[in-house]
Amino acid sequence: MVEPIKYRTTTVTAMSKLPRDERLAKLSELCLHNANALMLTLAYCAANRIGAFRINSQILPVRTHVAVGYDVQELPDAQLIVNQFHECREFAEQNNIRLSFHPDQFVVLNSPNPAVIRHSLAELDYQAQVAEWVGADTINIHGGGAYGDKASALEALRKSIDLLPERVRVRLTLENDDKIYTPSDLASVCREMEVPLVYDVHHHRCLPDGISIEKATELARSTWNREPLFHVSSPIEGWSGPKPSRHHDYIDPHDFPRDWLGWPLTVDVEAKAKELAVLRLKGALGLA
Repeated sequence: MVEPIKYRTTTVTAMSKLPRDERLAKLSELCLHNANALMLTLAYCAANRIGAFRINSQILPVRTHVAVGYDVQELPDAQLIVNQFHECREFAEQNNIRLSFHPDQFVVLNSPNPAVIRHSLAELDYQAQVAEWVGADTINIHGGGAYGDKASALEALRKSIDLLPERVRVRLTLENDDKIYTPSDLASVCREMEVPLVYDVHHHRCLPDGISIEKATELARSTWNREPLFHVSSPIEGWSGPKPSRHHDYIDPHDFPRDWLGWPLTVDVEAKAKELAVLRLKGALGLA
């Protein structure tokens, strides 16, 4: 939010206008910049005792686009880029910083459109490749759509999960959302497919399912074979406002479940003020 650390991206339109050699050179420059920016980010996290960071899906810009996508090894600075990501992994491990990915909403594993499934699988595999380089253990997605039949949609989700390559499969997590799938909806898929549940307490408050936050916490925690990762956020207009699903700049400490304290847990703070929100919340909880 206020740190001079910026990640760069580009557009498909801009890349389409360049000859292939110039395009790869430009993409190489952007990817190397972003790998260096990640190291600066991790240094900030270490200095401020922030224990987790979610890596932007576009850290390698337009990587999987059908028209201008590329393999990293095609880039002029390929080895420098990969080496910098490996250094990020070493730094994160040395400083106990947990890294994760949260693909964009167009990654939908139970879509009835085969093209969406193909693109989703390609995007997940790309993010898993970078996850291997940096040591990220989580690639988190939502359940997807219901398409008029939630049971059939969840079965389609199971089938797509079975198609995932191993490096995606071992990192995949599912998150309850604020419109379709509650923790209870996803519980059976998570247990059967051995996919951890990322419990988003804000989403659960927006889309309740009859179980308490305490029960949902226990349910989600039981699906993990490593330290769980949960999400917290607060509504910008308050819980009685017209759209409680919209995120506030900061976290109201009262929205942080007290059941989450006192045991090993990673919490992603989803707030527009980013690191400022993290530091304020840590102070309010006595964790600074």
